[in-house]
Amino acid sequence: MAELPVPELPAALSCCSGRFTISTLLGMEEGGQGPHVPTEGPGCDSTHPTHLSGSPLCTRTFGYNTLDVVPAYEHYADSKGVGNGGRGRPSLADLHSILKPDPGRLHAPVSDPQRSNGLPEAGLEEEPAGEPGRAPAPEPVRFGWVKGVMIRCMLNIWGVILYLRLPWITAQAGIALTWLIILMSVTVTTITGLSISAISTNGKVKSGGTYFLISRSLGPELGGSIGLIFAFANAVAVAMHTVGFAETVRDLLQEHNSLIVDPTNDIRIIGVITVTVLLGISLAGMEWEAKAQILFFLVILVSFINYLVGTVIPASVEKQAKGFFSYRAEIFAQNFVPSWRGPEGSFFGLFSIFFPSATGILAGANISGDLKDPAVAIPKGTLMAIFWTTVSYLVLSATIGACVVRDASGSLNDSVAVGSPGCEGLACSFGWNFTACTQQQSCRYGLSNYYQSMSMVSGFGPLITAGIFGATLSSALACLVSAPKVFQCLCRDQLYPLIGFFGKGYGRNSEPIRGYMLTYVIAVGFILIAELNAIAPIISNFFLCSYALINFSCFHASITNSPGWRPSFRYYSKWAALFGAAISVVIMFLLTWWAALIAFGIVIFLLGYVLYKKPDVNWGSSMQASSYNMALNYSVGLSEVDEHIKNYRPQCLVLTGPPNFRPALVDFVGTFTKNLSLMLCGNVLIGPRKQKMPESQLTADGHTKWLVKRKIKAFYTDVVAEDLRSGVQMLIQAAGLGKMRPNILALGYKRNWRTASPQSLEDYVGILHDAFDFKYGVCLLRMKEGLNVSRVLQAHVNPTFEAAEHPEENGTGSRAAPGTAAPATLASEQQASTIFQSEQGKKTIDIYWLFDDGGLTLLIPYLLRRKKRWGKCKIRVFVGGQINRMDEERKAIVSLLSKFRLGFHEVHILPDINQKPRPEHIKRFDDLIAPFRLNDGFKDEATVNELRQGCPWKISDEEVDKNRAKSLRQVRLNEILLDYSRDAALIAITLPIGRKGRCPSSLYMAWLETLSQDLRPPVILTRGNQENVLTFYCQ
Repeated sequence: MAELPVPELPAALSCCSGRFTISTLLGMEEGGQGPHVPTEGPGCDSTHPTHLSGSPLCTRTFGYNTLDVVPAYEHYADSKGVGNGGRGRPSLADLHSILKPDPGRLHAPVSDPQRSNGLPEAGLEEEPAGEPGRAPAPEPVRFGWVKGVMIRCMLNIWGVILYLRLPWITAQAGIALTWLIILMSVTVTTITGLSISAISTNGKVKSGGTYFLISRSLGPELGGSIGLIFAFANAVAVAMHTVGFAETVRDLLQEHNSLIVDPTNDIRIIGVITVTVLLGISLAGMEWEAKAQILFFLVILVSFINYLVGTVIPASVEKQAKGFFSYRAEIFAQNFVPSWRGPEGSFFGLFSIFFPSATGILAGANISGDLKDPAVAIPKGTLMAIFWTTVSYLVLSATIGACVVRDASGSLNDSVAVGSPGCEGLACSFGWNFTACTQQQSCRYGLSNYYQSMSMVSGFGPLITAGIFGATLSSALACLVSAPKVFQCLCRDQLYPLIGFFGKGYGRNSEPIRGYMLTYVIAVGFILIAELNAIAPIISNFFLCSYALINFSCFHASITNSPGWRPSFRYYSKWAALFGAAISVVIMFLLTWWAALIAFGIVIFLLGYVLYKKPDVNWGSSMQASSYNMALNYSVGLSEVDEHIKNYRPQCLVLTGPPNFRPALVDFVGTFTKNLSLMLCGNVLIGPRKQKMPESQLTADGHTKWLVKRKIKAFYTDVVAEDLRSGVQMLIQAAGLGKMRPNILALGYKRNWRTASPQSLEDYVGILHDAFDFKYGVCLLRMKEGLNVSRVLQAHVNPTFEAAEHPEENGTGSRAAPGTAAPATLASEQQASTIFQSEQGKKTIDIYWLFDDGGLTLLIPYLLRRKKRWGKCKIRVFVGGQINRMDEERKAIVSLLSKFRLGFHEVHILPDINQKPRPEHIKRFDDLIAPFRLNDGFKDEATVNELRQGCPWKISDEEVDKNRAKSLRQVRLNEILLDYSRDAALIAITLPIGRKGRCPSSLYMAWLETLSQDLRPPVILTRGNQENVLTFYCQ
């Protein structure tokens, strides 16, 4: 394909970002006008910026002027939450809404327009802009996959076990079982290497190594706990490798009779001095540490070559006395099978000693922040390191097992003629009699007794000693660097208290100097143990725990099917990862069961702490994806289940408006739905959609956080509508998911209905009618002091579900709006205390079950009393009855309630419910409805209909007469409530229903007002949808 000419960019666009890449290829003349491209006019996609979201410049893309931009790296850098627009990309409002020129806000991101690949320079998106005139900060040291990962991992794997314990393990387990131990270890580490390769290539990896990978995959709970354990394990590993080095030096001193104090204390003295020197190298910086690692690597390679050369050199008499006879088939055959000796003489005992030598595979990943490209370096370097070190282990065990016998005295006087009588053992055929020391178990040499067998076999012994020094010191140095790096990332995430002090970094590589000092203290403490075989099993358990979680992270991320799981490394299997996790746990218990229990106990304790603390972090973990999968599967599965009365749950749509405005209503419903059923807080934003949508997006997250802080298990949702009633109709019809849909509408009582606008009164009563039309139950809460605390919060009232107490705050939606506080402000505001949050003591909950609504009037108080705060309350049930049948009716109700198993035993019959109310109370009711009457007694029907046409809330004389008995019933009920329930903790009463088209809204509100007025306790007026919610059958 021919390359198009690239004309020079105009000066006005020379500062713009990589978004102009394609437009430059398509050509652009000065002024943004092409010879064949018509302009779009000043509306632009015009050259004027917009004030909608950052004013992106108008560019000429694909031959025409537009605000749209072409794909570029910087648009996706640092995007975390869903909906976070990338830098430089216009928002949807910029592209979709009407443009409003705002020249004062013109700006463009600064970048190099010549970068045609759309990728930033290394580190560009992370480095803040420097101050003018200040010299640029020096570039941090970055390593490739060979120097940064492979060599580092190989050095950490080639630790103390290779030189000091592998020949001994070969003598104990035999070549065959030694290979099995090696391959078992390598199987675990290879699977873990594949898992960590997949995780590290699923997005950009920063510093923190293993902790960063696990925490960003599984979340802060497991990530934080394993981060602490892994950092501690690396700190202890420093001690283990240093003790190996000190043992070697101690043995050299012993050979020359130059011990400092005694064998054990010499290890302690040499170990402390060594780890202090290593600390100095680490504090000098990563560049010096890397140079030291290269030197150690070369020393180890030379020592290996020296050893292999020594195996083919004919054995001298001195070496033969120590058990070395060059390659012999007989020796290989004898050493091929096991010969268990001593307390560690078991397969898993030896496995626990060897396994730490395979744990160095994470050395490269642990310095992920110092790698040029972690996504490439970690998989490539880790797997290559595993391969080459495995080959070296297998070769070493096979070669030394074919050259050296298990027992030798080291005495030149033990040479005998071949075939001498009384000589037992394989060495007899080679002219040596080691029978005496073998029988007495006093042999000092041979594979089973002499840890320095490799040095004895090699061509030049001091080179093996140098290799031991290099292997032990390089492994100790790698762990000394890894532990602070991992711990620093953990400290910066602030998941645990009191550790933030160690998160501070120094220098261009942000070196964790404080972490180095802490690691040094831990290492010195374990060096004082001075026993290598005691330290190794402890390390094994901690690293196995880390491996188990790494593998589980890979499996869990794969099994959730999250679209965000897209590792570029494809050579992994989720089932292999699961097997790796399981086998790691099994091996933990097979090695040292008590250490495994301690490790799990620590993980569970740390996990519990983070779960309790709930840190405010969002890393897009697989746990979040798993939660979504589980919720989706259970919701879909629930849709296939037929409903049954026994499984009925009151699922509430609560018309709270902004939930923080009506905390009592939220607390009331939240009390009986918590851990039981669905609660959904609904809010209607009244006004033009264009005006209210930004407000909805701004406050929704804050309202949800407010609910979480108040420990209310509920959802929040809002809709934008032209008026209150249509908005509630949207919520009633659309709220919920599948079978998890509301079946009860809960709302507050409209206290100012007499002074509110007539239309808001109609809307309020219309909402109740709509709820019944959609077969919802209704629960209406009235409190003497009201529900709306928005004036206390100094916020504007949202004229939604409970009218405000002042008419000027209660008009139509255009005159009031909810407070648009930022989400953080909503979540952090002081929580208002309500009666539903306090202990109720031994009061009563009075239920007036006047009409059979299916049992909802009984069920809600029952659920309320199951909570601790209401548990001591006694429930009294009041029902209407006739004075001459009181006993029969009471027995019938008691029998019915006992079948419902609600535990309600106190039943009262109200024989005087049909008595006429007192005259003063009747007059008060008449005065209440007087302002809403048509007074049409002497007018003809046509005139009355004309008056009602514009005022449907008005009450005609005919309607007053037809509903006179029902009106007096409400007056009488209020008298009874005042007589019986003045001191109750809560009153629950069946909600009267007004027939549509027959009962004006003002008359219906007068009933509710009369029924519940002058009552101190909260009153809940409940009406089910006339379908059973209680049953006494078991099927």
